[in-house]
Amino acid sequence: MHVKENSIKRVERTAVDSSNLANVGYDATKRVLVVEFNNGRVYEYRNVPVRVYSGLMRAGSKGGYLHKEVVKKYRGREVHDDG
Repeated sequence: MHVKENSIKRVERTAVDSSNLANVGYDATKRVLVVEFNNGRVYEYRNVPVRVYSGLMRAGSKGGYLHKEVVKKYRGREVHDDG
């Protein structure tokens, strides 16, 4: 398993098998979901419950799940990935 750390937010991210997403991380204490897309852009979503993160990691279509259960329901913002 490849783990990448976002140096700005200090959230470890795990590579995922997806045509749209490169890796995903979650900070359970802060309820922050961090997603890096295959195009290199990194977004964070705040106030995301752990059940949503768990569902994303189990989803057959991670991009579809992200769009339906995260993007449409939680505010996201692009962050700069230094690492």
